Amino acid sequence: MNNPGTQKRGDNSQHLIETQSGHGVCSWIIIGFSFFFLMITFPFTIWFCFKIVKEYERAVIFRLGRISSGRAKGPGLFFVLPCTDNFVKVDLRTISFDIPPQEILTKDSVTICVDGVVYFRIYNAINSVARVTNAYAAARMLAQTMLRNVLGTKTLAQVLSDREEIANYLQSSLDEASHEWGIKVERVELKDVKLPVQMQRAMAAEAEATREAKAKIIAAEGEMNASRALKEASLVITESPAALQLRYLQTLTTIATEKNSTIVFPLPIDLLQGLMQKSK
Repeated sequence: MNNPGTQKRGDNSQHLIETQSGHGVCSWIIIGFSFFFLMITFPFTIWFCFKIVKEYERAVIFRLGRISSGRAKGPGLFFVLPCTDNFVKVDLRTISFDIPPQEILTKDSVTICVDGVVYFRIYNAINSVARVTNAYAAARMLAQTMLRNVLGTKTLAQVLSDREEIANYLQSSLDEASHEWGIKVERVELKDVKLPVQMQRAMAAEAEATREAKAKIIAAEGEMNASRALKEASLVITESPAALQLRYLQTLTTIATEKNSTIVFPLPIDLLQGLMQKSK
């Protein structure tokens, strides 16, 4: 299904080609004299009439200021009429350029410095020459302006977390705006987002405080779990006197293995219980 806006742009481009391809009577007279001059000076001038463009290039020929034949020439060999024709070479390869660092005020009043890179190519050689003075410079200026406008509507958190979404929106907006110039924007990437020093310190302090709070919560949860385990262990030992005596002997074994100067005299657990009953 064809987009009405795209079809309208195509009709305008075709109208531009048709209106520029016609010549008046005086123009045809000058062209005739050029052909006559070419014939009488043949074969010396023939070397100046044939030009070559590479596979990735196209040549837009202007004959007496009008676009000749309604389309770009190339790749390969093409003919240029001396004295009346001149041509402009257009590179169709993908070109990249860096967006210079832009100081931008975000929606939450934070000043950041953002730079990026844009990849684009020319798909219509005639429009890139006839509709804009310098397609490359125009694309650069448009990218800088749109970067400031788009990031100015975002908060700092959105810029840091939604970089891919912002880059995709910039790519579609640039492609739509530069379509009239015969330019296809293929990709936009945000390279770096630089924050002020005070903001970096504030964010670092906030992150450190968050980590400390999480550490305290984890430690408190560990203490709570340990207390529950000790409570359950005490209930088990209370229900079984033999378990208490085994725990006592295990503690003595642990103390005996340590290298210290303390001398421990183990006493039977029954003797200790008898002493405790007499004291009561």
